[in-house]
Amino acid sequence: MSDQNSTANQLDFSSVLAAAAHDMKNSLCLLLQAIEDLSHQLPDDNDKARNQVASVHYEASRLNTNLVQMLSLYRSELDALPITVDECFISDLFEDVIGANRLYTEQKSIQVDIEVDNDLTWYLDSELVFLLVNDVVINALRYGTSRIRLSAHSENQQLVMRVEDDGPGYPQEMLDKSLAQLSEFQVSQGRTGLGLYFARLIVEAHCRGQHTGKISLSNGGMLGGSVFEVKLP
Repeated sequence: MSDQNSTANQLDFSSVLAAAAHDMKNSLCLLLQAIEDLSHQLPDDNDKARNQVASVHYEASRLNTNLVQMLSLYRSELDALPITVDECFISDLFEDVIGANRLYTEQKSIQVDIEVDNDLTWYLDSELVFLLVNDVVINALRYGTSRIRLSAHSENQQLVMRVEDDGPGYPQEMLDKSLAQLSEFQVSQGRTGLGLYFARLIVEAHCRGQHTGKISLSNGGMLGGSVFEVKLP
């Protein structure tokens, strides 16, 4: 009996949870691919079925993003958040994000504008920044009505990326959270807290000298809705 209790005490629940999240993420990736394959087989005139498939794909994408965030946060607790910096074409990064959400944007007739110089490159962790931008785009798709705008440019030796939508904008609580220090975040307060914490974790892992990445949230912009801005040194 004592041996069993000793084994139970040594069980690292967070490691078990991380392993389970990893398996679920892999299954979700297969599910997303199956949903995309199914969408190609549906007749063009069956709008109801196509809308349902697009909605299921969108929700599965949100779940996948949450699982990826959980795994990254777990690794950060181990001081092992993987950062692999390499040169990245920002236009390719944006196209990859839009491609991952194309099924939903096309079915819902959401116009996506990309404004970035095709030659703009930056040294960053493309996988982590993709996850960050993709999560912001998923939220923009949820709250926007008909248009989303992705833009990027270099300014004062920083890469500035923005995701804008034409929705109602961020609530004041979320704007306040975006100004909090990383140590002040309470990720137990639902998906909003987790998403912002995850974004701050990624950008602050990108540093050059004394400069670190930053995020900011605001309302207005060119489309009148929410504006999510990322600055990387």
